[in-house]
Amino acid sequence: MISIKKHIPNSITCLNLLCGCIACMFAFKGYTNINYVYLSAILICAAAVFDFMDGFAARLLKAYSPMGKELDSLADLISFGFAPGVISMQIANLIIPPYYTEWWWEYMPYMAFLIPVFAGLRLAKFNIDTRQTTSFIGLPVPANALFWIGFYSLVEQNSWAECIYCWIAMVLLFSYLMVSEIPMFSLKFANLKFKENYLRFILIISTILFVAFLGYAGLAPSILFYIILSFVQNLLLKKESAK
Repeated sequence: MISIKKHIPNSITCLNLLCGCIACMFAFKGYTNINYVYLSAILICAAAVFDFMDGFAARLLKAYSPMGKELDSLADLISFGFAPGVISMQIANLIIPPYYTEWWWEYMPYMAFLIPVFAGLRLAKFNIDTRQTTSFIGLPVPANALFWIGFYSLVEQNSWAECIYCWIAMVLLFSYLMVSEIPMFSLKFANLKFKENYLRFILIISTILFVAFLGYAGLAPSILFYIILSFVQNLLLKKESAK
């Protein structure tokens, strides 16, 4: 029984990795059919559920292991780094106008692969950073993945043409945020007291409303709102420490 318990969290992590791999395959097919991108989005969301469940199972069963930590990062790199990178590439393919005929525009969509590169750096940093036990330093990679799902849906639903420069800015911004030294709060609840968790409750309620009204597209403003709330929390903490 003990040996079976030990492997349960890693097995769940492998389901995260499997979802991420299939998500990448569907995202690449999105160039021919946008429905494949939405299938990829569903699989990324499923990977996020498994990512939560493996940590929960490890804590519940007390089945921590160095291998589990490394496997979790490798799975996250595929599911929340590479898969959203491919989705971001498909955004560029949607919005680069056909009359942009200079040779470099043909290769511009590959700029999207900065996202998995910086996701890898963020995950490597997380594994050796002892400051991130109860909160995050820099944008977590699942949040990065959810943003790109939402941004793709916004672009596809609204037929945004010629917003390629906005896409370039978002690729650079989110690549930077993942490796930045900006503190961001975690969604883990130590208890359910409103005073200690009000930012988490605000984010959860706002995300539900965004998604209810905008569908997948609501994920993009939800993640931007998460970043804003993190800045607000940092300002409040600085004010408290200055008293």
